[in-house]
Amino acid sequence: MRMRQYDPMFPSTALVTGGASGIGAAIVDLLRSEGTEVQALDLADGFDVSDTQAWETVGPVEFACLNAGVTTGEQDVSRLSDDAYRRILGANLDGVVFGVRRLAEVMEPGSAIVATASLAGLVPSPADPIYTLTKHAVIGFVRSVAPQLEERGIRINAVAPGFVDTPLIDATPFTAAGFPLLQAQTVAQAVLAAARGSDTGQVWVVQPGREPLAFRFPNVPDPRDASGASVGAPPS
Repeated sequence: MRMRQYDPMFPSTALVTGGASGIGAAIVDLLRSEGTEVQALDLADGFDVSDTQAWETVGPVEFACLNAGVTTGEQDVSRLSDDAYRRILGANLDGVVFGVRRLAEVMEPGSAIVATASLAGLVPSPADPIYTLTKHAVIGFVRSVAPQLEERGIRINAVAPGFVDTPLIDATPFTAAGFPLLQAQTVAQAVLAAARGSDTGQVWVVQPGREPLAFRFPNVPDPRDASGASVGAPPS
């Protein structure tokens, strides 16, 4: 399944959260190289994506990439601090939910949103269970909110890159093992392709050396008994 493309001049205006470094900076650079007017919203510049008041200052754009994210850097959940937990929820979840809530109010039909998730949102990642939790949540939210945004003429998708060579990770173990890392520019190109595609509610997996691929979620079995007859909804 390949992304069907919209007008290559789209978007003319955009915002990118976490736009000061890593994947966000690469997205900003790519958009600006194509003539897009871009707002880079980043904590380094005073924009806190977990602050609802900050989102009230955001106006309409044709495209928004909700990209801001952090890790806890903690594998052992028994050692997870309250501050680290609240910080990652604020950046990785509040930043997406509050962003979508505001954009649903101000965006015009034909606009698009892309949320940066992760391969850790589709598979277990024991190295940082809380980061994995947040990315699973982002993917579930994007897929669930897509139908109501579509009624407003707004498309929303997510990209789920594998390991990316950014300041969030230590690249040394990967390079030592000969494990290829994605470059931020590759993810940026996938984000823009998702923004220009006509699909909504999709999760695009991005891996080194491959075209972005729409993840095919397995079907959940119907609530039926062994004979195939419906057994109805489970008890509450």
